[in-house]
Amino acid sequence: MDASTCDKGFDYLTRILHDPREIDAPTWNALLHAQPEGDGCGPFMRHEYLCALHETGCATAATGWAPHWVTLWSRDDGHLVAAAPAYAKAHSYGEYVFDWAWADAHHRHGIAYYPKGVVAVPFTPVAGPRLLARDAATRAALVHALLAHAHASGWSSLHVLLGTPDDSLAADAHGLMARETVQFHWHNQHPERGGPFADWDDFLMSLTQDKRKKIRQERRKVADAGVTIEARRGDAISPADWDFFFRCYAQTYWEHGNPPYLNAAFFHSVAQALSDHWLMFVARDGAGQPMAASLIALGDATPQPRAAFGRYWGALARVDCLHFELCYYQPLQWCIHHGVARFEGGAQGEHKMARALLPTTVHSRHWLAHPAFAHAVGEYLARERAATTAYQSALQAHAPYRQADCAR
Repeated sequence: MDASTCDKGFDYLTRILHDPREIDAPTWNALLHAQPEGDGCGPFMRHEYLCALHETGCATAATGWAPHWVTLWSRDDGHLVAAAPAYAKAHSYGEYVFDWAWADAHHRHGIAYYPKGVVAVPFTPVAGPRLLARDAATRAALVHALLAHAHASGWSSLHVLLGTPDDSLAADAHGLMARETVQFHWHNQHPERGGPFADWDDFLMSLTQDKRKKIRQERRKVADAGVTIEARRGDAISPADWDFFFRCYAQTYWEHGNPPYLNAAFFHSVAQALSDHWLMFVARDGAGQPMAASLIALGDATPQPRAAFGRYWGALARVDCLHFELCYYQPLQWCIHHGVARFEGGAQGEHKMARALLPTTVHSRHWLAHPAFAHAVGEYLARERAATTAYQSALQAHAPYRQADCAR
């Protein structure tokens, strides 16, 4: 669908794309990399990643993620000037910014909550650019176009999840409501002297004695079980490694009574298209047989990525503390060795603080069509933001570093 976006001084052609393949990868990725945080946000907003979700059947209308990508094109030269990966959602799974209570309230009052509009990376709780734009003016035009499409499509709401400060500013100017949630991130910065950690022992010695002792005990349990671990990046991860990882990943989901969001075809697709963005840890038992694996996404494809993102793990056999080893200690040790500045541990998890991942605020923006619900949600979000601030303050009492005032 093409439409003109000319309100408030904007004059662009709006196109709604229902298949990511309607736009080519170089065009999309060039706009992504033009964003202030577009080069180090991992593979998730790249065209190859989003397209793989669609092509392999993971994020499609059939799974409740119908693409409605909103794109703006210059009338002067025909270039793409703004874009957002919007989806019409038939549920609230796979978003990590939870609105189940909002949906329940709508349904109890006889008002449909689905379909709703979501601007997000499916199944990915990693913050990054969501409103890709050439400049602030075109970002404002993009928000305007998103709201217009939400109205025209009859969506109950529009949600811009885990965006950047620029995204938030543009959304705020159009009256979207702010929401703050907490994740846990590790920073490669010594709390006392500043600068990156010299090595793993330097990191350990920066922690309080009880945290340091706990980590050593947990790592010793894995080592005493005869487990060895290999780190592989990019093309060093073989197709057999990817097959084994998927078995582990799927096993974890089935053990929790749910089918996995992603399939083997998706992982093989992103492994081929974005190989240097992936780091895999494979654990082997005393006989040398693979038994568990974790997958880390890297912020960029350089030898020294700026950030790393813990994504998935799974095990085919039980070893005490193996989850901590594969999902935290091995990635942190790798980050220190390679000079990576930040490791994000994903959504939720206060237990991560004991591993030196500290509470970090991430931001989302929301619009609801029904005035009464919008008012009620606005009041709720104000209370929630105050509670989130108090929660983070309370968490500082459990800071893992010897210097307790190292909050970020």
